[in-house]
Amino acid sequence: MARHFKGSGFILRFIEYMDVGASNGWKMDEVVPSAEILARIGAVLPLERVAPNYPGETSDRWRYADGSGEIGVISSVTQAFCRGCTRARLSADGKLFTCLFATAGTDLRALLRGGASDVELSTALSALWGGRADRYSELRSSHTPQDPAATHKIEMSYIGG
Repeated sequence: MARHFKGSGFILRFIEYMDVGASNGWKMDEVVPSAEILARIGAVLPLERVAPNYPGETSDRWRYADGSGEIGVISSVTQAFCRGCTRARLSADGKLFTCLFATAGTDLRALLRGGASDVELSTALSALWGGRADRYSELRSSHTPQDPAATHKIEMSYIGG
């Protein structure tokens, strides 16, 4: 894939196989670490690191040494980036999720339908974001199969991953 898209103007992103939801049969030993992806590509098509475009960017950027394009790797399993995460997702039924690995969301639809003003909505969002403690990816190895956080996660298709 890297060879195919090199020089095409498309930026290819590789993402580590993640344990989002409970229906994908995820196993850690099936994850191809981003370091291995970079080593494989770099052995054939030399790469140079590129600075992030903005704080909280989820992809580590690399360009081909000859300047003919760029790739990225998203190391969500082997190099968790929870602390710098700036992502939130809104489901079709109005729930806001502050983590891709969440077990529940916050119902914003009820606030909106209840007539919340822009200020009230902004205050609620600020409190939600400011109080978040999402660190699933950082704590992944501490979860056990009996741990509800390890088994009851929202499916990516539900929150538009």
